[in-house]
Amino acid sequence: MRRWAGVGAVVLVSAAALSLAAANKTTVLSLIARARMPHVEPNRPVTWAQGPQAAPAGARPPNVVFILADDLGYNDITFNGGGVANGAVPTPNIDSIGKTGVAFANGYAGNATCAPSRAAIMTGRYATRFGFEFTPAPVAFARMVGTEAEPGALVKPKFFPDRVKDMPAGSATRSPSAVNELSVPASEITIAEVLKTRGYHTIHLGKWHLGGKAGSRPEDQGFDESLGFIAGGSMYLPAKDPGVVNSKQSWDAIDRFLWPNLPYAVQYNGAALFKPKGYMTDYLADEAVKAIKANKSRPFFLYFAPNAIHTPLQAKREDYDALPQIKDHRLRVYGAMARNLDHNVGRILQALKDEGLDDNTLVIFTSDNGGAGYVGLPDVNKPYRGFKSTFFEGGIHSPFFMRWPGVIPAGSSYAYPVGHIDIFATAAAAAGAPMPTDRTIDGVDLLPHLQGKLAGRPHQTLFWRSGQYKAVLDGDWKLQVSGARDKVWLYDLANDPNEQRDLSLAQPQKVKAMMALIAAQDAQSAKPIWPSLLQGAVLIDKPGGVPQKAGDEYILWDN
Repeated sequence: MRRWAGVGAVVLVSAAALSLAAANKTTVLSLIARARMPHVEPNRPVTWAQGPQAAPAGARPPNVVFILADDLGYNDITFNGGGVANGAVPTPNIDSIGKTGVAFANGYAGNATCAPSRAAIMTGRYATRFGFEFTPAPVAFARMVGTEAEPGALVKPKFFPDRVKDMPAGSATRSPSAVNELSVPASEITIAEVLKTRGYHTIHLGKWHLGGKAGSRPEDQGFDESLGFIAGGSMYLPAKDPGVVNSKQSWDAIDRFLWPNLPYAVQYNGAALFKPKGYMTDYLADEAVKAIKANKSRPFFLYFAPNAIHTPLQAKREDYDALPQIKDHRLRVYGAMARNLDHNVGRILQALKDEGLDDNTLVIFTSDNGGAGYVGLPDVNKPYRGFKSTFFEGGIHSPFFMRWPGVIPAGSSYAYPVGHIDIFATAAAAAGAPMPTDRTIDGVDLLPHLQGKLAGRPHQTLFWRSGQYKAVLDGDWKLQVSGARDKVWLYDLANDPNEQRDLSLAQPQKVKAMMALIAAQDAQSAKPIWPSLLQGAVLIDKPGGVPQKAGDEYILWDN
């Protein structure tokens, strides 16, 4: 009898343990994630390679400073009369690039998500040409996001476990380094490699997200020096740091995955991970200023890619305290992050002035894609519909500025559509560097268009693809196709830039013609290097955390 009583007690205890684990799934996963974290060493100073003390006599090609924000929405800066919290967070430094250079009224991201967009920027090519179609993410991320729906979601996400077997070797293991196998092919040529042919010293700071296996890391892809993180994100400060203010979105599976799984760490040229000093965006800007000073006497390419203002939402307390007029906590944290980003962009611009480099530097600023709906804020991409992951304008219509005194007319605006793919050719032309001739380059040099030397559109068509979800912009007509829903959307952006009137039923011949354009582009694209493991609904007109209703419009996003 005692024996059975003991067995019963074990069963009860086990059941209680399982019940507790189920109730605290996030906590359990957090403990597992922390146990698998790589070792991170204490902070140490970075010694940047020093250029010559004095610049050689004669003209030299311009420096190129490329600033790439992360998930910054069209309405997150005040340049267009908007800004976070209806303009409560001015962004004078970011705005100044557009005001003293050119603002692209229709600047388009390479993709609606981080990594494919960054791949298009670095190579000047549609990322689908070389199979880098989806954003690299651990299988555990795909499983969590593909199985855990937002409370009250009308359309549940899908995870495709049968596709895991088709992942590249080593990429599906339970290791923090497994995701490194999901990389841009080493055979691709980056803008850093092209600029090095003209004697540029090349520097990467911040987020890479193009893979971490040998041949695909920044130091293997043309960067002389790289300080940052290879994966898609990092903590800005440890979550319990007294100098940080956090905002967690409990409804969002992406957010629940990031908090326990992201380290607070950087590495220099592939060496051991170590802790940065202070708030991540501040730290990266500190080092950017040092790198500019070290290279003031030789041409350099500085790729400054902070993770701001991507989740996790973490603001420096000083920035948060500066915005007491914003009463909503999440919006205040988000606004504080935008404030901090703008401040650090200003520090980089000031360093160029301090070193006498301002007039001989091409400065480019943009965001990798539109603002994310999963942060729960409705106005990040206002006036456009859609969020990150969608090919509606809110997902791909990015802030986009270029400044080069004496070359690009100050205070100008350019209306024709241009893309991230054009950064490669424009920077190469500015440097006088030869373009690759053994492959298709989809981007064009924008300088003659900006100077009035070339009339007409730089592009008749622009394309986007993420699995079964595709889009094409042909002139002013834009078609989106969701194969999984057997649905299309057609808009005339010349008369309906905010995509309010779907003309697909009224214009069947236009739909047919644009479908043919997509098919022709698909024929030139490569098979994805790895399969999509998840498919999830992204609402077009509502952010996360808002009750969903029947009839809410959505797209299905593959990744």
